[in-house]
Amino acid sequence: MTRARTVDIHSHILTKEAMQRLARESPRVTPAWTDRTDRSATMEIDGKVVQRPMPHEIWNLDWRLRDMDANGVDMQLICPTTQTFFYDCEPALGLSCAALQNEDIARVVKEHAGRFAGLATVPMQAPELAAQELRRAMTTLGLKGMEIGSQVRGRNLDDPALDPVWAAAEQLSAFIFIHPLAFGPRERLQSYYLNNFVGLTFETTLAGASLVFGGVLERYPDLRICLSHGGGYIPYQRGRFLHGWQVREEPKARLHGNPDTSIDRLYFDSITHSAKALEYLVDVQGADHVLLGSDYPFDMGNLDCVRKVEEAQLQPAIRERILGGRARELLKLGD
Repeated sequence: MTRARTVDIHSHILTKEAMQRLARESPRVTPAWTDRTDRSATMEIDGKVVQRPMPHEIWNLDWRLRDMDANGVDMQLICPTTQTFFYDCEPALGLSCAALQNEDIARVVKEHAGRFAGLATVPMQAPELAAQELRRAMTTLGLKGMEIGSQVRGRNLDDPALDPVWAAAEQLSAFIFIHPLAFGPRERLQSYYLNNFVGLTFETTLAGASLVFGGVLERYPDLRICLSHGGGYIPYQRGRFLHGWQVREEPKARLHGNPDTSIDRLYFDSITHSAKALEYLVDVQGADHVLLGSDYPFDMGNLDCVRKVEEAQLQPAIRERILGGRARELLKLGD
């Protein structure tokens, strides 16, 4: 039996061409590389270390395609790195940085037909401009939606100012991938790399819970929002969310209906680092709401994402949906 095409919906890219165009925009957004080795480097922006190490696979397409083939990934949904969201920039610069990255992703998709689809980045600090760039990215550049951060300048994603973004995304049937951005409280997460495997999953949880209890998914029920890293803690604590909504008044401030209804609308990538956790995620959220993800090319991802899904005790039909069947439907990729 021929295996259906696999689609990895969580992978990042920052090509040399995009970095060169960023450098022409402003010194404040210029990626700089230090401590270079044959495999990685430290990436700095505006004099600050933003990623250590940054694998060369982030820009090397030959290595990326080699790794995809080695790991059974037929297609990647490529999106920018969180380090180049630039939400702290003034709106005009943020829009320019987003636009050039989106154009570069569209170029990569076009030059490698069938291997990549793309997600845009948008200047979330300026919601009207973000909605405008999302429309351009999808209708002109052919991208499938957008990747956004878990917060915008310290504001959660239920901020009413972001409604123009949600309205445009729903109208366009955009796929929205939410990736943790920053983390807190920083001073307690400095040891043991807790900032990543505790801090980032907390950020994902906070983003998802804000969308649920802020009523965003209730007001825009057709949004297609996918949470990274297995959804943080949301799938595993949704019983606590429901209990809190039942016994407290605060969770009802902006959410009128049962939170389970909104949580059921969310999608989740498969990055749980545990077959048992993945089985639980599928059982709780349903196979049609779990999508293959790798977090390529970073070391905290599952670069062997296909094998990770195949190791879980799942029915063959469910496994095929997770590996690519459902993603092809959501992203309108065809066969």
